Amino acid sequence: MPSRPSPFGRVTLVSGPESLLADRAVAALLADIRAESPEAEVERTSAERLEPSRFAEMTSASLFATRRAAVLEDLANLPAELADAVLELARHPLDDLALVLVHGGGQKGKGLLDKLKAAKVQVVDAPAVKAWELPQFVAAEARRVGAGIDPGAAQTLVDAVGHDLRSLAAAVSQLVADGEGGPIEEVQVRRYFGGRSEVTSFAVADAALAGRTGVAMEQLRWALATGVAPVLVTSALASGLRGLGKLVTAGPGLREPDLAREVGVPPWKLKTMRSQARGWDQGGLATALQAVAVADAEVKGAADDAAFALERAVLTVARARRG
Repeated sequence: MPSRPSPFGRVTLVSGPESLLADRAVAALLADIRAESPEAEVERTSAERLEPSRFAEMTSASLFATRRAAVLEDLANLPAELADAVLELARHPLDDLALVLVHGGGQKGKGLLDKLKAAKVQVVDAPAVKAWELPQFVAAEARRVGAGIDPGAAQTLVDAVGHDLRSLAAAVSQLVADGEGGPIEEVQVRRYFGGRSEVTSFAVADAALAGRTGVAMEQLRWALATGVAPVLVTSALASGLRGLGKLVTAGPGLREPDLAREVGVPPWKLKTMRSQARGWDQGGLATALQAVAVADAEVKGAADDAAFALERAVLTVARARRG
């Protein structure tokens, strides 16, 4: 197996909006730096407050170490007068310097990014993780800490904890630490996280989308009684309806993995969604989405009674399916 290239004598660009992945990439690079040269002097700073003299100090030879490493974070806010100095190091790297640049994605600073890539710097991507990829992230995170997780449990954990990768990673670590070996199962996830707001809001949405009006209203009243933010309920309803809309309008003949990607869910969830989709057509979905949009505006301040707005939306959604 070929060894990894030395981080010294090169510039590495860590680019993308997902901060957890970016932090892990930087940590891996620093581990490589320390493994290769334990005596190397390592400095980290934010680009926003960086002055030319400080940058020169970070990237020049040290009196006390044979090698140096510099991590420059928040590259999007690099002062304009330093852009040429950074590009010069990218085009002509110093043998005893490992320079790591961290950019959070977005358009700000894109001109500098394009020039760095043209200079053939090493690029490590930290892309945003799409909603349908989150269960895969959870499964990968479980493997990373030496465990496994059932597909249903992975999706339940996403529903419970939300879309923040740091929170999901912490939840996986907690489940593994408190488990008894073997794969993480759905019952464990529900035992630990079953009371989380997102689970309750998705329970409301699932019942409404299935046309079970009584259950949906019971779940809604329980959610509000336990302090679930009304906006989480409208978000769950909107998310479910958009997924059903994509499923109903998907072209025929798609393979399961392709259909799952089109809809934005893991493949195993298609069975549940197909069951929910019975009784829905485009007209009903349009009616339901409009009701949810109105309720969303009302719970964000356009109405005095958020509970009434949510009840009306849930009833409209459930009835749109039956109609």
